[in-house]
Amino acid sequence: MTSAGSSHSQLYDLPTFKNISSSRLKFLYSDFSRQKQSNPASFTSNAEWWRRTLEAITVKGWQEHGATHSAHPNRLVLHATGPQIIEQFKVEGVGKPLGLATVISELCEQKAFFPLNQFRTSKQSIYDPGWLPYRIASFIIGKPLWWALQQLSIVSSDEGAGSESDAQRWKKVKGDYVVINLVEQAAAAVLHQQEFKTGLSIHESLYSFDGFKREFETCAFGGLELSNLDIKVLVKFLERDKRAIMVERGVIKFIDPSEPHEVTPVDIGILELKTAVENLEAAIDRLHDQIDDRTAKISAALKLKRKEVALSHLRAKKQFEELQRKRLNSLDTLQSTLIHVETAAGDIEIMKSYESSSATLRAILAHPSLQREKIDETLEAMASANADARDIDDVIRQGTEIAQADAGIDDSELEDELAALIKEVEQERSNAEAKRAGEIEAKLSVPGLSTPASVPNGEKALAKDREKEAA
Repeated sequence: MTSAGSSHSQLYDLPTFKNISSSRLKFLYSDFSRQKQSNPASFTSNAEWWRRTLEAITVKGWQEHGATHSAHPNRLVLHATGPQIIEQFKVEGVGKPLGLATVISELCEQKAFFPLNQFRTSKQSIYDPGWLPYRIASFIIGKPLWWALQQLSIVSSDEGAGSESDAQRWKKVKGDYVVINLVEQAAAAVLHQQEFKTGLSIHESLYSFDGFKREFETCAFGGLELSNLDIKVLVKFLERDKRAIMVERGVIKFIDPSEPHEVTPVDIGILELKTAVENLEAAIDRLHDQIDDRTAKISAALKLKRKEVALSHLRAKKQFEELQRKRLNSLDTLQSTLIHVETAAGDIEIMKSYESSSATLRAILAHPSLQREKIDETLEAMASANADARDIDDVIRQGTEIAQADAGIDDSELEDELAALIKEVEQERSNAEAKRAGEIEAKLSVPGLSTPASVPNGEKALAKDREKEAA
């Protein structure tokens, strides 16, 4: 059963609000902070529901001005503003969430949320175990054990979050938070889009901040545009935590973490050329729009028979067209220069590879085993060893022939004797078959015996035996 209507009906467009019962929503909106010790499983389930809900409103950009959309809302940063965010979640018939401050505190402990200032200034990766002291302690002293210690008065129950008022909790958690799951999704989208450009040209891996924003601001979340703050957070995450880029002297460079990397003067020069080309392209597009606008105004003036106005617009149009031709010539020159610079930079890398290969080859050829004298010595030794092996083989073969001669064995005599033995064996087999056939005939010739209509099984077997012996 779905809950009653809401003053913010957009909330029911969120996945977490769809098909949720009124009783369940009321419980989620209650102050369930004490469940962290008394019922950890329920508390975790509630916190997870709120995590997905907060992520949904953040990525949709609803948080700045309620459920309305601002021009450039932040989609990776949650603004936990206290009363304002509580008011945004007000639901008719249910009220306002009373445990939201506790949820934000819990998500910070889980490192699902990070304070914005800490995220942007820290040099330590968020994946470094050093960021997780509380989570480690939570495994050592489990929540059920903590609750048991409270019941025994070994620790004070005032140490739990449930003893604080909502105002006290908001005073601690109020602020801006980076939503890690959303940052990870955006980073994955950026890397996926960039991988198709890797290796095409040097300038494809180089960006200024504005160029990076233009290229990647809509690649995540179904084309929703990221704000400047979102891009700064994303760049920091890709640099520090993913190690997919490096940022130096205003240059954002995609890198391979497994290889040495730096921002070189060549990189800076190529980025400046790339930026100039992009700026010229944008200027030419604006000039094209101006020319189209003047053309439309000329047509409108002529329809109204305002020839002087039309002439003025025509004169301006010609000036824009002349300027556009100049800008196109400049663009051709810059693009050609960029290609030549990238070609030269690529040649430098190729020459470095040649030098490295040559040095490696010379190091191998300098090995003592590959010196001319050593090679001649080794080949001579191999030839000598092969000659010795042939001599030994000849001696062994000659000795065998001599031994056979001393024994007086003649190969032709051996072959004659073998043929005689074979003939003798065949004769014995023939005699045995003839004798057996005679015995069978004698049995069949006894008076009173008649030839059966069919051969018994035993006789069949005997016939098969004779056929096998004959074969």
